[in-house]
Amino acid sequence: MTAEVNRLEEQLRRALEGEAWHGPSVLESLAGLSAAQAAIHPIAGAHSIWELVLHLRSDYDLVLRRLAGDGRQLTAAEDWPACPASTEENWQQTVQELKLLNKKLRQAVRDFPDERLDDPLVPEAPYTAYTQFIGVTQHNLYHAGQIALLKRALAATTTA
Repeated sequence: MTAEVNRLEEQLRRALEGEAWHGPSVLESLAGLSAAQAAIHPIAGAHSIWELVLHLRSDYDLVLRRLAGDGRQLTAAEDWPACPASTEENWQQTVQELKLLNKKLRQAVRDFPDERLDDPLVPEAPYTAYTQFIGVTQHNLYHAGQIALLKRALAATTTA
């Protein structure tokens, strides 16, 4: 594994699992949330935390699909999947699937040839492999910030 691929894989891990320099990772932000809390919309017009986690999964699916040579764009239903029934089992499964997709993408990044990082993964996508790999990290952190705000809003509505 080259130094650059190693750095990309490390950033993917940190953005999801922790030790990100900016603050809480996605999983650190999700810690302690119940299914009911994850499903609530504490800010009018904003997505729920659960919807954001499902959306994060779709980003991993897209890049993994492109790594397999499939250049199709996500459909609206794939990009923002509907939440399943609000049960603890479904919530834990949603989070576990996110972890699994992160693990799969990190392995794919470790296996990716360094000399192809500046090439598109598929002709249909104008972005380089590097941009897509780091983009998943950026996407995770963007939504981790939203999750943090939603948690604050949720706490404010339960204490009011």
